[in-house]
Amino acid sequence: MTWISVILGGAAGCAARHAVNLAFAHYSRNPVPMATAAVNLAGSFTIGVLAGLLTIGKLQMSPHVRTFVFVGMLGGFTTFSSFMLDTLTLAQAGREGTALANVALQLIAGAACIWAGYYGAVALR
Repeated sequence: MTWISVILGGAAGCAARHAVNLAFAHYSRNPVPMATAAVNLAGSFTIGVLAGLLTIGKLQMSPHVRTFVFVGMLGGFTTFSSFMLDTLTLAQAGREGTALANVALQLIAGAACIWAGYYGAVALR
């Protein structure tokens, strides 16, 4: 059942992500990187609100619903929101240095990986 929750939620999140991309492409002269930024910010805000409501007991979710929403829908919409929640969780646990290192490492290593992957592939021609 967990896998079905992830798959169905992921499909919904991916479809929502594509809808945002199409909307920005239709209504904006310069959709890149605005669509990505909108998705990342909306996903981060949404996961923050949901995590906060769960923490204070104002929202209840079964494990399957939580997996559907957090891993499936929000993961399919943007993994950036999960990255931000991981960072918040580290900071809340008193591991501020690790939270900062998480941000720095993923941003720097992510940039290095995209460049290496792109130019490595281009070099194959």
